[in-house]
Amino acid sequence: MTPLPKRKVSKGRRDRRRAHDALEARNLVSCSNCGEKRLPHRVCLNCGYYKGREVIAVERE
Repeated sequence: MTPLPKRKVSKGRRDRRRAHDALEARNLVSCSNCGEKRLPHRVCLNCGYYKGREVIAVERE
């Protein structure tokens, strides 16, 4: 037989253990060139700019 818990884990103890499991919202910043929301320290996928200069060329439709 496999080992089993000796006592039931209370709701409070269970919930305290899971206190850090909640999902957090991503930290978004606005692009200085186009104003689109993007992740910090990443190239803007909308315009291709990072730190005021064009890093990738984005094709416009």
